[in-house]
Amino acid sequence: MTIELAPSILSANFARLGEEAKAALDGGGTVLHVDVMDGHFVPNITVGPLVVAALRKTLPNAILDCHLMIEHPDEFIPALAEAGASWISVHQEACIHLHRTLQLIESHGCKSGVVLNPATPVHMVDEVLDLVHHVLVMSVNPGFGAQKFISGALRKIKTLVEVREALGLSFRIEVDGGVALDTVGDVVRAGAELLVAGNAVFAKGNIRENAKKLLEAARSATLTRA
Repeated sequence: MTIELAPSILSANFARLGEEAKAALDGGGTVLHVDVMDGHFVPNITVGPLVVAALRKTLPNAILDCHLMIEHPDEFIPALAEAGASWISVHQEACIHLHRTLQLIESHGCKSGVVLNPATPVHMVDEVLDLVHHVLVMSVNPGFGAQKFISGALRKIKTLVEVREALGLSFRIEVDGGVALDTVGDVVRAGAELLVAGNAVFAKGNIRENAKKLLEAARSATLTRA
């Protein structure tokens, strides 16, 4: 499958959000990753529908990948869809009725995804894999950027590849946390295709060039996939 870079705006300068997001897309990013946090499910508060709407107005053609790290995702899915979200992913750990929540996302015209925390086994989502557009593997504990990559995520990515092939499904595999030049090769070789990167793109230097170099490193790694 095609390798894509999803720059995470969590690490951008919010005073220049539209400009920096555009630079990341100009560098080869094809998806903007938007972390929605509520201060309950994770120990941080970030953005909501108003920021999604502002991004949609500024970047009308961008794919906005909204990752909900919140306790009651069903309550915000309609508003995020109306604001312009393209994809909406929810945590398995936050959803009592996961199947229903994924159907709710789809009913509002968005592609659905399910997210797994580092300590959650892949097989916790076996029963919904035929419903989702993507599975997001957290390779850090969610809540903050600039964390160290948890290597156990590589095993989970490989397992998802095996399960997808065994079941004949087509969901995509996304990874979020600690994706940088020193880890992206391992992530891609394990089988991830959607690469969320925040600090590696926005923290320092030229955003456009950072995105370009990271994407080039990722695509080079496909040549050495097992």
